[in-house]
Amino acid sequence: MTTLGHFRREPRAGAAARRAGASLLLPPLLLLTTLIFAAVAYIVYVLWPRWPADPVALGAPQLPITIAGVAFNVPPAAIRVGVQRRPGALDRVDLAFLWPSLKPADQPAKPPAPTAPPARTLDRLFITIAAAGNAMAPAERVRTIYPRYASMEPTSGPSGLAVLAFREGTPYQGEDLIYDAATPENFLVRCSRNGAGATPGTCLWEERIERADIVVRFPRDWLADWRSIASDIDRLIKNLRPSAGATSAPTGAP
Repeated sequence: MTTLGHFRREPRAGAAARRAGASLLLPPLLLLTTLIFAAVAYIVYVLWPRWPADPVALGAPQLPITIAGVAFNVPPAAIRVGVQRRPGALDRVDLAFLWPSLKPADQPAKPPAPTAPPARTLDRLFITIAAAGNAMAPAERVRTIYPRYASMEPTSGPSGLAVLAFREGTPYQGEDLIYDAATPENFLVRCSRNGAGATPGTCLWEERIERADIVVRFPRDWLADWRSIASDIDRLIKNLRPSAGATSAPTGAP
C-alpha cells in the first residue's frame, strides 16, 4: 500500500513543479514582450510621415533658434524661406534686412518694371547663418589662403580702403579683397566686380561665432559708405544674439 501510494502522489508533485517553473518564467516573458512592443512603437512613431508645422506669421515676436548649437533670436519678417520660419534647431537660416533702416525685409525684392531704367543700387542686406562643419574659419582663410592668390601690392579704394586684386587664373579671379587700409582687422570683405549693365558687384563679409558661420552680402557700390556698413553689420549681429551672448571677433582678427 505504501508503494502504491507513493506512485500515485508522484504525478501531482511533477505537475506542481512544472507550474512553479512556469510562474517563474512568466514575469521575464512579460517584460520582454513589453520591451519589444515599446521598441516597435518608437520606431513607428519616428518613421511615420508627418506634415511640417505651419511657418510662424511674419508679425510674430523674435524666434529663438539654434544653428550648430549657437543661439540666435530672429525676427520672422526677416526670414526669406518660409520653412525656416519656426523656432528650434535649424541647419541654416537666410535673412534680409532693409538698408539703411535695418528693418526686416518682409517681402522679396521686386524686379523693376520693364520700362524702368536699370539701376545698380539695391536696398537690402542679406545674411546667411549656417553650421560651420569642417569649413575653414574666415579669419584663418584670410591669413593662409587669400595671400596665395592675391596680387602683391594693393591699390587705393574709396574712403580710405585698400583694394587687393586676386590674380587671373586663380579660384578668386574677378574678385578683390577690400579692407580698411589703416586697420584691416576692423573691416575686410571679398567683393566681385561690377558687371556689364545692371549687374552689381557683391561683397561678402564673414565671421564665425563658435560653430556657426555668418555671411553678409551687400552691393559693392555701398563701399563708399563702408564705415556705416561696418557699424550696421555689427549692430545687426548683436541684435540677433541673445542679450547674454558674447560678441565675436571681426573677420580679419587674428
